[in-house]
Amino acid sequence: MLRANQSIVIHAARDLRLESRDIAKPGPGEVLINVQAGGICGSDLHYYQHGGFGPIQLREPMILGHEVSGLVAALGAGIDNLEIGQLVAISPSRACHSCSYCLQDQKNHCLNMQFYGSAMPFPHIQGAFQQQLIAGATQCVRAEGLTASQAAMAEPLAVCLHAIAQAGDLRGKTVLITGCGPIGCLSVLAARHAGAARIVATDLSDYTLKMALTCGADLALNTLTAPSALQPYQAEKGQIDIHLECSGAASALAAGVACLRPSGTLVQLGLGGDMNVPMQAITAKEITLRGSFRFHAEFGVAVALMQEGAIVVDPLITHSFGMDALTEAFETATDRSQAMKVQLRF
Repeated sequence: MLRANQSIVIHAARDLRLESRDIAKPGPGEVLINVQAGGICGSDLHYYQHGGFGPIQLREPMILGHEVSGLVAALGAGIDNLEIGQLVAISPSRACHSCSYCLQDQKNHCLNMQFYGSAMPFPHIQGAFQQQLIAGATQCVRAEGLTASQAAMAEPLAVCLHAIAQAGDLRGKTVLITGCGPIGCLSVLAARHAGAARIVATDLSDYTLKMALTCGADLALNTLTAPSALQPYQAEKGQIDIHLECSGAASALAAGVACLRPSGTLVQLGLGGDMNVPMQAITAKEITLRGSFRFHAEFGVAVALMQEGAIVVDPLITHSFGMDALTEAFETATDRSQAMKVQLRF
């Protein structure tokens, strides 16, 4: 039997525990949330499998999670746009609104960012995989018409919407998406909504490629079983207008550069550590290389697009587990032969 206000805490690689944590009353401008659903993200899996990624390593126990939704349980003073019992999607992005980047409307680069479940600073920023969570009212987006599971997809969808904004106008363009995990498949949905004329997706797994087709990709290529599958797109200096690189793999980046036409655009979403970049080809073909990191304003847009039915995320939510099946949930989420987005019920 779970105790009240259980939290999912990572102590080290493969050392995941349910622990009871105290919860305070919401202060002015704050909201108490009864968390309903939370998606396991790639970064959560890195903490679970390896204790971190690259130079970002656990130095103390940390509550995981940043893709969550829940019901408003209590309101602090000064809040008039939310109601008790209301479903909200909760943005994990808590910018300070006063640093130089915030004042330049680059809040995803906030110098004092408090992003749920991050071991980047020390002390670590505790995450949102808790049965009850205090959030700022400005983090909460009303999610009427959505299920809790759908609302919890706002965060990864916002990541992809930010990448689409980085890529520029996709109308009538041919888009290559490398890596068809949750971010890659959501990028397929976002690119199609943005007007892409043709979407080519690549991955090493037939299961994820099937999901990419379900999301609207025109062509799905397994570059493990068919290493030369992208060769036709390299003809005449390249046939691809926009490359959204979602895998974080150097080989995928290089393959995309070979396929990009002169003056094409490469947007790097995947975080796989430092990579060798084919700079000579990027220079010779005058390719624009852009990074894409997190999001800010796109979070509310993601909720609105799902509410309108303009983007439907349901096929990507493949599994749901209760908190008492924690290890099974995380192990399932690591298996790209059977799982896409694995969510937890709180």
